[in-house]
Amino acid sequence: MSRFFAGGSSDSDTSSSDEELYSDSEEDQSGQDQSDNDSEDDDDEDDDSDMGSDDDDSDSGDEEEGPGRFLKAGAKAGASRFLRGEESEESDEDDSKRVVKSAKDKRLEEIDSIIRTIENAKKINDWVLISNEFDKLNKIISKGNQQTDTPRMYIKAIADLEDFMADTIKTEKESKKKMNATNARALNSIKQRIRKNNRTFEDQIAKYRADPEGFEQEGEAAADAAAAAAAAAAAAPKMRKGAEFEAAAAMAAVRQANAETADEGEFSTIGRGGRTIAITAESIFKQLRSILEARGKKNTDRTEQIRNMEKMMDVADTVYQRIRVLLVLISTRFDLTTSTASYMPIPQWKSAQEEISKLLEILEANPLYIVTEAAEDVEDEDEAEPTPKDGEPVKIFGSIASLVERLDDELTRSLQNIDPHTPEYIERLKEESLLYTTIVRTQLYSERNGLESSTSRVLIRRLEMLYYKPEQLITAIEQTAWTSLPSELKSEITPYTADENASDLIHSICAALYKQDNRLYRTRAMLCQVYHHALHNRYFHARDLLLMSHLQATIHTADILTQILYNRTLVQVGLCAFREGMIPEAQQALQEISGTGRVKELLAQGVQMQRYGQTSPEQERIERQRQIPFHQHINLELLECVYLTSSMLLEIPFMAQCGSAPDAKKRVISKPFRRMLDYHERQVFTGPPENTRDHIMQASKALATGDWARARELIRAIKIWELMPETESIKDMLSEKIQEEGLRTYLFTYAPFYETLSIANLAGMFDISERKATALVSKMISNNEVAAALDQKTNAIVFTAGVEYSRLQNLALALSDKAVQLLDSVKYR
Repeated sequence: MSRFFAGGSSDSDTSSSDEELYSDSEEDQSGQDQSDNDSEDDDDEDDDSDMGSDDDDSDSGDEEEGPGRFLKAGAKAGASRFLRGEESEESDEDDSKRVVKSAKDKRLEEIDSIIRTIENAKKINDWVLISNEFDKLNKIISKGNQQTDTPRMYIKAIADLEDFMADTIKTEKESKKKMNATNARALNSIKQRIRKNNRTFEDQIAKYRADPEGFEQEGEAAADAAAAAAAAAAAAPKMRKGAEFEAAAAMAAVRQANAETADEGEFSTIGRGGRTIAITAESIFKQLRSILEARGKKNTDRTEQIRNMEKMMDVADTVYQRIRVLLVLISTRFDLTTSTASYMPIPQWKSAQEEISKLLEILEANPLYIVTEAAEDVEDEDEAEPTPKDGEPVKIFGSIASLVERLDDELTRSLQNIDPHTPEYIERLKEESLLYTTIVRTQLYSERNGLESSTSRVLIRRLEMLYYKPEQLITAIEQTAWTSLPSELKSEITPYTADENASDLIHSICAALYKQDNRLYRTRAMLCQVYHHALHNRYFHARDLLLMSHLQATIHTADILTQILYNRTLVQVGLCAFREGMIPEAQQALQEISGTGRVKELLAQGVQMQRYGQTSPEQERIERQRQIPFHQHINLELLECVYLTSSMLLEIPFMAQCGSAPDAKKRVISKPFRRMLDYHERQVFTGPPENTRDHIMQASKALATGDWARARELIRAIKIWELMPETESIKDMLSEKIQEEGLRTYLFTYAPFYETLSIANLAGMFDISERKATALVSKMISNNEVAAALDQKTNAIVFTAGVEYSRLQNLALALSDKAVQLLDSVKYR
């Protein structure tokens, strides 16, 4: 009977259906009073009747006519649950009951399926399939462990798989016929994964191997108990709020009692997922291994790891344990800084420095424990802790030199990022003395244990902290470092004495580095020593070392940081030559750097903005990482002033000497100076000088016209000279040089107009002695700069006529030369 005709029956049918609807609603509301089995049967009857009515509708769809065939499928399905006829009762017997499984049951079935696949793969020795299925299994377990405990079948499977793997490896070694390459690679790759994975469940695996049957029975009993508890929880009435608070208070009391009765040598830490991690002296190596395995992974809480290792330091009761914990703890602190654009937090840096000092104290007090990179990493520390035997030291894998290098790098990075004009920069710079003390102590430890590689690495760091400092500051920082160190510590490379000379210390460090095979260390040591000599006005020592090293020919092959150090050294040599009054040498040394227009970039004292976006953001970030801290900067304004002043003293006499020669514009000593001078001369109105450039340009113009007094006044008025030591001697030297170059410029300019010139008058014009004027003129005559001779009787200069060409004659000669070149080019076409 179709649903249409059932709905359109007599009033008795309608009333009966209404009664059924009412009874159904009452059954739903009173489900708690009835048993669970009855409710399930009623629901099944409803579902089956729905399905049966739908089937009948589909069968008789072609025969139906009238409004019933226009009803929607949803409406029909909704109405069918109230129509229980004979047809729906017959369909109950045909349809099976629907089974709803929980997520836990589905996960267990999936685990069981994968384990069966692994068992089948074992039979055919297919390690490729085993490897793939093992990875799938671990993914499922890792997801499920956040909600439930690890299944017993999984423990049994991984324990059996490890045993099977060991048997396979043993059989493979004894067998003559080897497995194929793909299978062998899969076996080798899964070998480490299985061992690493089983370490996490080693306690449960040990229980399983001790009593396999009891382990499985215990798992089944636990599963039954969990199911019974779940059923009881579902059937139990809802707990009232007062009881909830009472239960919570009881649990808190139990936890507090457990905490009070716990051993004082243990710490209980709550890890991920709410698991309790007990930190004891016996579990230190296991905890350290888990921290090392999690290093570099995502979502790793390094702060929590640091707190755990700090607790391990309190729990550790042997020297070996404390050394191992400190090595991992310091490395983990450095991992807190993941980005190269930021620097390590200052509290963490101080903690790392203190822990490195503590590590060195432990190693100094226990000489039979040596931390070296040449040691082998011990894997079975849990079973037997290494101890010194028969006077043989225990070598622990690690590198204190690497930790000190990272500590130095983090301090440099923080100084790069802190504003140098704030008190924070000064406070941060004070911690450099702590770092220097740590570096010296590390050097002494490496020397005592014969660690040559570590010694050289620490020496180069020590040298790079000293080379740019004045001798007084080096003496102070050395005294502070050795005072804080134990008196029994001695150094063979750099022995300390109360009256130690800073230059001797630099020489001792460099001499030790010159013996190393590492070319980079030798190059940087040479540049640091040259810089130190130039800083203390030992120009000839610095120049000779720089020339003997032949670095000018090979520096372009060095790394960027070494090239920056070379540029800084070259600039310091030029400044040293200027302070010593050697103007040509100073200009030649500074020309290579200051003449490029990229002084900031070459000295790593700032990033120069490029036009049209030629520098990518990545390149700009790398450039900023190479910048040196502010306290190591060379004053760029002072450098420009020295370079322009030296160029003025050379370029103005040279321009006067060239005169009206056709190639005068091509013969240039300093292009930047010529460019600035031309720009200054094109100015319609020239006001009073405002900056260093204006002073030098106006002094150059005055010197070219013979007004040396005005030039001297302008040069001495530059305020930047106050930054140089012995300022007054520098100004006196410049005044003397201006007088000499003014005399040379005067002779070059006005020699064609003289037949004889009295030396007394010439000396009086430039306010110098007659002896000095005679020496200058004699030097010019000997260098063929002036066509003249000295008359000693009359004490005068006799100029030779007919040697100098006029401007018209020079132009005629140039024209004739070009005509000859033109004829030659036409002739040979």
